[in-house]
Amino acid sequence: MTQATNVTPLFNDLAKIEHDRNVACHACSLYSMCLPLGLNNNDLVRLDSIIERSQNHKRGHTLFTSKQPFKSLFVVRSGSFKTTISATDGRDQVTGFYFPGEFIALDAIHQQNYQSTAKALESSSVCELPFQNMEEIGKDMPQLQIQMLTRLSKELASDKSLMLLLGKKTADEKLATFLLSLSKRFQERGFSATDFQLSMSRSDIANHLGLAVETVSRLFSRFQDGGLILMVGKSISLQNKQKLEQLCG
Repeated sequence: MTQATNVTPLFNDLAKIEHDRNVACHACSLYSMCLPLGLNNNDLVRLDSIIERSQNHKRGHTLFTSKQPFKSLFVVRSGSFKTTISATDGRDQVTGFYFPGEFIALDAIHQQNYQSTAKALESSSVCELPFQNMEEIGKDMPQLQIQMLTRLSKELASDKSLMLLLGKKTADEKLATFLLSLSKRFQERGFSATDFQLSMSRSDIANHLGLAVETVSRLFSRFQDGGLILMVGKSISLQNKQKLEQLCG
């Protein structure tokens, strides 16, 4: 009787852990932003069983590098990341910033090698999706395949937008467009569209936009003096979104 009494609470605890793991996607605040959208409960449980959830990665932690073979896709669960590629002369180019609910490494699927290096911009966590396992369960889950195609299409659209941003816009237009893009992405995640943190450095922003750091600093000062934004440290408040939109051209 004593043994049965001791075992029962343990069994209940294990059952609760298993239950919590199975409904983790349902319980996640990013549910509507991620792959589980549109999956039925049985499919969701099956998808959840292959997801590996990380503990917090400290600022500067490398999630993967371009020298590693592709094994998994990653979804930002909390915090933020940046991706960079290295030129032949050793200089790094910031290719993207990623926030909760967004996929990292979609561009690695074709060549089966990570195409960039991903680093945490702050204390962050991710959901890791082993791609081989996703391929297996995707055979029986057409909705999962549709979600993946949607994500890939969104990635292509973002790449085209970045090409336009870097090639045709003025420095003022580049920064205004960048700030409004962040505003939209935060709003989609249920956060404020006007008040948020810039987790990336000004150097990273300048690199991403193809500008000098000094230029970005001057633009931030000019935007603030013009009443477009208000900055305190890394916190930014968009004071006049309408003028920023007009400035984007």
